[in-house]
Amino acid sequence: MKIQVIGAGSWGLALARLLALNGHEVHLCCRDEDGPDVLRETRKSPFYLPGVALPESIEVAHTAQSNAALAVLAVPSHAMRKVVAQHTFSVQTIRVSVAKGIENESLLRMSEVIEQAAPGGPVLTLSGPSHAEEVARDLPASVVVAGGDAEACETAQAAFVADNFRVYTSPDLVGVELGGALKNVMAIGAGVCDGFALGDNAKAALITRGLAEMSRLGVAQGADPLTFAGLSGMGDLIVTCASGHSRNRAVGERIARGDAMDQILAGPMVAEGIRTARSVHDLAARLSVEMPIAEQVYGVLYEQTDPRQAIVQLMTRDPKPERD
Repeated sequence: MKIQVIGAGSWGLALARLLALNGHEVHLCCRDEDGPDVLRETRKSPFYLPGVALPESIEVAHTAQSNAALAVLAVPSHAMRKVVAQHTFSVQTIRVSVAKGIENESLLRMSEVIEQAAPGGPVLTLSGPSHAEEVARDLPASVVVAGGDAEACETAQAAFVADNFRVYTSPDLVGVELGGALKNVMAIGAGVCDGFALGDNAKAALITRGLAEMSRLGVAQGADPLTFAGLSGMGDLIVTCASGHSRNRAVGERIARGDAMDQILAGPMVAEGIRTARSVHDLAARLSVEMPIAEQVYGVLYEQTDPRQAIVQLMTRDPKPERD
């Protein structure tokens, strides 16, 4: 199968490698900032996934192909609209978003952004607990590909599945996309817990109640609540809140240490939860959904709320039934 991967960050590189090793014809489209010449010559990125080499079969280029059967969109969520609009896709091309965020201005999920910016063939999302650093080293991982077109989902599933990369399918595009986006916001809170050494009990509570908030917002948008008990919900939430690879958890740790936001934002790595926290704040307000943890993360990031005071606010809320 001819596959186009757009984006040469950690996840784009890891998936391009996986797909090439699966025997597909992979065309990797990357920006000048990602060092395509170095990547083409050395098969290694000067910025991402140190020590990981791309197969020689991968074609590295500045421009995308329009006739691919599958297009993997591996760009940050805030850049998705601009990047997608720059490319032409065949109506037969299955487009798979692997970004995990919600657009700030429109409050749209990535599949909705893609459909607006470049109408065409089926749009799917691939999500779940899958750090690029581990997938690129062939460590076992399981993910889910979701979309309303069952045949397209099965095609994508067959393309990605490998001995160490298990792929499930789901019809719940809304739930899978929201799970991937919302868990990043919760992971910033988990990082604050770690930074303040609040202990395992506090972090377990944050993860559990964070999952409840994720499900609550998802249901308000039409998602299946059971999706949040799966790989793209609970699975991705656990790994992002616990892993040393997690950029979002690292942001929370740095906030607890007192690092300034301009320092945290410096560098090539993108922590999607920072921008998504704003979208979640606005979306929850629009839908009248109570999300106290997400609200406190937003306050810390955008309203100069002291993170210790945010913890006090969460712990001293009025008692209520757990299932509320």
